[in-house]
Amino acid sequence: MAADRGVLENEEFVYRISTSEEWEDLQRSEATFGGDIDKSSGCIHLSKLHQVPSTLQNFFQNVNGDLYLLQVAAVKLGKGLIYEAVGNSDVFPHFYGPSRSFSPLPLDAITKAEKLILSDGKFSCSLLN
Repeated sequence: MAADRGVLENEEFVYRISTSEEWEDLQRSEATFGGDIDKSSGCIHLSKLHQVPSTLQNFFQNVNGDLYLLQVAAVKLGKGLIYEAVGNSDVFPHFYGPSRSFSPLPLDAITKAEKLILSDGKFSCSLLN
């Protein structure tokens, strides 16, 4: 069972790994429901900063095309930001929206976006340094 911790984690920022298509769509439409995994699970998958490198390695190593790391102001997501235990590992932030109604991630919550560079099997950008 997932642990519903609300924003008790007290993170100033959470992070979204985004494809270039998703980032372009978010800028154009000012919101996104994310990718297939987000739509099928009913939430936008996010990470704490220290979780980003392992998330990139585990889920994005073989993605073709550019990836972006989006810095998201946690306060802008309000009570729709829920921290949940994933398996027996870490607690990850997920954005459900108000009343857990699966709302799109709004553009105005994004404070910074940086293109991720893959070199020697590792991703980098200034947000990760």
